[in-house]
Amino acid sequence: MKPAVKLESTLTCPECGHRETETMPTDSCQFFYQCPACGRVLKPKPGDCCVFCSFGAVPCPSRQ
Repeated sequence: MKPAVKLESTLTCPECGHRETETMPTDSCQFFYQCPACGRVLKPKPGDCCVFCSFGAVPCPSRQ
């Protein structure tokens, strides 16, 4: 039996360290995320499919 897919992940901004828990999309990858604290637009690191895989506590549903 496979574990349930988690749909929430806490993103951590590498610029200011702000943490925000967000619901991940299940039908696509999220390529951009704007930090609500400092305004920096996060983009996936090379080799990652989305911002959740690069900056999230939990990878996106397609990688789980």
